[in-house]
Amino acid sequence: MRAAVLTQFGAPLVVREVPDPEVGGGEVVVEVLATRVAPYAAEVFSGERNYPLALPVVPGIGGVGRVVHVGPDATRLRPGDMVWCDSTVRSRDDALTPDNTLQGWSSRGEGGARLARYLHDGSFAELMRVPTENVFLLPAAAGDDPARWAALGVHVIPYGGLLAGGLAAGETLLVSGATGNLGSSAVALALAMGAGRVVAPGRNRAPLDLLADRFGPRVRPVPLTGDEAGDRAAMSAAGDGPIDMVIDLLPPSAPSSAARTAAMTVREFGRVVLMGGVGMLGGDDLALPYPWIMRNSITVRGQWMYPRTANVGIIRLLALGALDLARERVLSFDLDAVNDAVTYAASHGGPFDRTALTPPAR
Repeated sequence: MRAAVLTQFGAPLVVREVPDPEVGGGEVVVEVLATRVAPYAAEVFSGERNYPLALPVVPGIGGVGRVVHVGPDATRLRPGDMVWCDSTVRSRDDALTPDNTLQGWSSRGEGGARLARYLHDGSFAELMRVPTENVFLLPAAAGDDPARWAALGVHVIPYGGLLAGGLAAGETLLVSGATGNLGSSAVALALAMGAGRVVAPGRNRAPLDLLADRFGPRVRPVPLTGDEAGDRAAMSAAGDGPIDMVIDLLPPSAPSSAARTAAMTVREFGRVVLMGGVGMLGGDDLALPYPWIMRNSITVRGQWMYPRTANVGIIRLLALGALDLARERVLSFDLDAVNDAVTYAASHGGPFDRTALTPPAR
């Protein structure tokens, strides 16, 4: 098969022939029809993000495809099925604290590295091998536009955070980082899940206006100035009442002060979910005040990615049309143009802007 291979950090990906993956027990081989190219992919491939990828590697974070082969223990999946392949792989030998890796992308600790050495390659290829439990059936309609459905890999991340925070219908949510790829998804998802209001702070007026125009008065945009006290007051006022929950999806480049300012708008007994990258490339700690957390009974929770069941929930929301993929901007690139796709994605990471890689049909 043909695949895009990262041979060294800082070098362009090389599209070349590599061996077809072979299916084993507990595994599925899928023909990749579309996979998303993350806006920060260039930072991963340059080495700037210092992801522990063992080179050479076929990168790529999940994708939409058709089942080619199934292992002997599969009971529902069949060759030809249209499926979503989740890249979040967890070890099977520890139910409480499983090791994990993002297949073809990153890993954590020695256990995650062992997983990554076995499930080494991702979705920038014609075929990929995936654990059976990471393959989810899609509606047949996904086959009409798999590149658009590959955005599922964006939406499922903040969906996992909203589930972790227990967002309930009618509540007011503040999305810290609302103008980014993941943050704008969180805005759309919260509304689809029945949020009463979504406060959307950001520094860039154009994406704030886009969110307000698309979703109407339930979205409350807040232009940020960088002044902690002033920004906190503006965000609190925009909620037009108590803010029940905050989800932080700020990128690694954001200062911890921005995350802290947003978090501290939450009401007494409120919830804060941390899913962003603040501090991952250095910088100050979040430094939330102990007395404020304790006296206001605040729940602060970190959430890495999402539970397996979130894949089922996000597919249902998309299939029902509660989350509308039709209005997203999607530009697809052939596998041979993978480096052009990476460059394009780096400058198109705003709200509902997607870059997809579409390997040729075999």
